[in-house]
Amino acid sequence: MIKVLAYLSIILIGLCISPFFDGMNGYLYLAFWDYEIEMGVIAALICLVLFYCLLQLVEWCLVLILHLIFSSRLLPDKWRKKASKKHTLLGELALAEEDWAVAEKAMVKGAKKGESPSFNLLAAARAAQHQNNIESRDYYLLEAEKEPMVTKTVATIRTRYLLQQGELIEARKQLDKLVPTSKSKLPVLKLALELYQAQADFNALKLLLPIIKKRQLLSEQTFAELALSTHQALLISATKTSLQELEKVWHSFSRAERKEMSNLALYCTGLTQYDKKPQALKLLMKQLNHSPSPEILTSLGAVLLPSDVNERELIFAAEKKHNDNIHLKILVAKLHQQNKAYRQAMEHWQHICKMQPNKTHWLALGEMQEHLGEQNSAILSYRNAIKSA
Repeated sequence: MIKVLAYLSIILIGLCISPFFDGMNGYLYLAFWDYEIEMGVIAALICLVLFYCLLQLVEWCLVLILHLIFSSRLLPDKWRKKASKKHTLLGELALAEEDWAVAEKAMVKGAKKGESPSFNLLAAARAAQHQNNIESRDYYLLEAEKEPMVTKTVATIRTRYLLQQGELIEARKQLDKLVPTSKSKLPVLKLALELYQAQADFNALKLLLPIIKKRQLLSEQTFAELALSTHQALLISATKTSLQELEKVWHSFSRAERKEMSNLALYCTGLTQYDKKPQALKLLMKQLNHSPSPEILTSLGAVLLPSDVNERELIFAAEKKHNDNIHLKILVAKLHQQNKAYRQAMEHWQHICKMQPNKTHWLALGEMQEHLGEQNSAILSYRNAIKSA
């Protein structure tokens, strides 16, 4: 439009100034084959301008005709693309409404001439998964996987669907292709965490723990619980295997993990099963002097025998020092009960029931009272146990 205005301005300016050149004698002679043309300079300029305008008009007509020809040929394709956009929009709305059947059909139709066919196919696979249509789901994923950029995305989605389906082995194969590392996307790490837990693969879970902590995938409390359960499961499994496996697992822990009382208690319990009781007692008694935690005291109760006189004396002495530690009192009561010193055991259980009255403690007290022939007191303790249940 600007170019046309410029040309029109030139023509108008020429018409305005042409009278000033009227008195000038200009002459133009053109000879072409048998043709001869004679005219003045002004007339020649005007003819030249008119010829250019005619040429420009012809150009516009040709462009318009060609545009109509090509657009008519491409018109069906435009209609298809427009229909694909419409189907994709309907599919998105159906997904939002969780109308999976409608969403699947709409997304498949929208994938044919859509701007992003892989997106439509993945959405259709999701709708098929919700309808438990496994065959269609796998077909859509295979078609979407033909796009190189969405290969990893398809593997992630396939892993999730297989996990939801309960196909843990196949899901693990897909997950191994993704190779979860600290640089992996969060969905991949979440899938790895869920799948390892479902398979009870605590060795793989142990390797994943530092990555989970670094990427802050879980809250501090949840992560601590997960780490503790993982370490305990590894120790229990290693104890069932062999002493060498137990030592291997224990030394794979960090210093902080080895200082965890629950882990130490399980390790010591495992040592006693492989005739390493002196080593286990040494570790447990060291922790008893340092801090008598419930886990250590429970482990001591499972390990100690009446023949372990020195250790028992140290525990009795510690109980006098930590008179308010109920877990230590429970251990002392069990040790007296082990020695068949029922009177001392009953006194400790009475004190424990005052500190923490619950079903277990009342039952233990009633049992000691029965051993001592105090039937009425035992009946009363059992009644208290029933009330506390």
